[in-house]
Amino acid sequence: MSDIPKEIPKLKMPVPVTFHLLCSIPTIDKQYDSGIVKADKTVEYEELLSPVLFVVDMGPDAYKDKKRFPSGASCAVGDFVLVRPNSGTRVNVSGQEFRIINDDSVEAVVEDPRGIRRA
Repeated sequence: MSDIPKEIPKLKMPVPVTFHLLCSIPTIDKQYDSGIVKADKTVEYEELLSPVLFVVDMGPDAYKDKKRFPSGASCAVGDFVLVRPNSGTRVNVSGQEFRIINDDSVEAVVEDPRGIRRA
């Protein structure tokens, strides 16, 4: 996985509302560590089922509910987070997939997502 999503003009990006987070899916490596090239379908499934997302933006009400989030926000813009595979609404912008997820979908924050895959 690459660490940073591709640059996309801000005008094309969806803007999350209420308690939603806009996340990108980190780019999946096109080959295995051994150097063997992955089939296109394999890469597609790895992206589709990726538990790792990169937080791009947050809606204005994300993590504002003090009853549900007494310790404050679970993550911040710029964090890599773990979610359940297939979480959120899938959106394709300029060839890159994004997900719009609920603020309570974040299960963990990871400093370095390389090597994390769905079990």
